[in-house]
Amino acid sequence: MTNKNSCNGCGQLQKNIKNVDKNTRQVGTEKEVLAEAYLKKQGVRIVERNFHGRQGEIDLIGYDGDSLVFVEVKYRKEDSLENPLQAVSYTKMCRICKTAEYYCYRKRIPVQTQIRYDVVGIWGDKTEWIKNAFPHISGR
Repeated sequence: MTNKNSCNGCGQLQKNIKNVDKNTRQVGTEKEVLAEAYLKKQGVRIVERNFHGRQGEIDLIGYDGDSLVFVEVKYRKEDSLENPLQAVSYTKMCRICKTAEYYCYRKRIPVQTQIRYDVVGIWGDKTEWIKNAFPHISGR
């Protein structure tokens, strides 16, 4: 007689899910490091990585000239049909903007500072940087 509350293999399934999540995070971190190196070569001065606020997270924050740039890094495998640059949803844009507002508040960034939202897309071994990928979306 088996226990109705037991699940043969559930423990292994939970381990596999944790491993996939860990591997996904690890790949994400590796791609963020690649994006950072790419932006540095382009002259961007990175000042913050993985900034967390209550509303969300921003992958990279830096200065491109006088502009404070909030960067979302998106990666897709080379055989993926989805372009990583198209993977930033409206909801994600809103979260990035709210987190950017919080960053500016916390770091006392002057109001007159130019702000920009960029996306770095990594597709296989290709890297593409889209400046001004989306406008600021004000909180409601």
